[in-house]
Amino acid sequence: MTRPFRFIAPMPRLTVPPLQWRAELRRLEDLGFHTVAVSDHFTQGWMMEPIVAMTAAAEATTTLRVLSLVLGNDYRHPVLLHKAMATLDVLSGGRVEIGLGAGWLPGDYQAAGLQLDSPGVRIARLAESVQVVKGLFGSDPLTFAGRHYRITELDGLPKPVQRPHPPILVGGGSRKVLGLAGQLADIVGVNPSLKPDAAAGSAVLDLTEDRVAEKIAWAKAGATAAGRDPAVLDFQISVLSLDVTDVPGAQRWTSSLAQGVDPQVLAASPAVLHGPAAYCAEQLHKWREVLGLNQFHLGGDPVAAAAVLAKL
Repeated sequence: MTRPFRFIAPMPRLTVPPLQWRAELRRLEDLGFHTVAVSDHFTQGWMMEPIVAMTAAAEATTTLRVLSLVLGNDYRHPVLLHKAMATLDVLSGGRVEIGLGAGWLPGDYQAAGLQLDSPGVRIARLAESVQVVKGLFGSDPLTFAGRHYRITELDGLPKPVQRPHPPILVGGGSRKVLGLAGQLADIVGVNPSLKPDAAAGSAVLDLTEDRVAEKIAWAKAGATAAGRDPAVLDFQISVLSLDVTDVPGAQRWTSSLAQGVDPQVLAASPAVLHGPAAYCAEQLHKWREVLGLNQFHLGGDPVAAAAVLAKL
């Protein structure tokens, strides 16, 4: 079964007055975006607390879904995370999507005085956290005994509008995280393997067609090993370079993760959309058919991105 397209816009930056910020969200809704997403960092000039921003965005709109892409698991206990997301799912009428990751940016940990454990420990903690959050969304009180979290007869309230729970996205770039996503998540976020000391542009080199296919295979294998049908999974990717060439006034946008890369390499990556709107739409159809990608985070100019959405 072909999964439907879903298009995600980045949360407007909090560099404008609040009324204008809310107006920009409503414009995203009017342009046809399905979801608005917010990241989670303490440092590098990042201003917004994601759950607060998601709440304000849901209040400012009527159909736009709100997604954390992704919350750093080590920054929040899963019981508190569940409580916040369950409440927001009720208040928004069922428009919440929960993205979780293992955490990776050393500067965030250092600035907040948090211990940055090895990847294996962080991924194991993420696995437990997803199980706790999902369990608390269930009908019965949860008892959970893990290495990192222990929950005793806790009834997760309020019960969500979306049942059995809001969609859960687990994002990452390694075999372990993507295997975990296949086991437990509804949406697999296919990312490059991010390393703080990596050279500019190296991330997109980890998102060639072959590498994305390999990452998706890891997630599907995780699903199969857990007794799940891989066909139930959605696959999400962030476009790192967007240049819609036939939209008047549109500006080419390239993430720092893709800067300085050979144009031929860029052109062959599912994380890149360059060309007229109709061609970009054809590329999205191609990546959905060939790789199974159906959720695309389109950074840069939302009006240029909307021209591509209109072709679909």
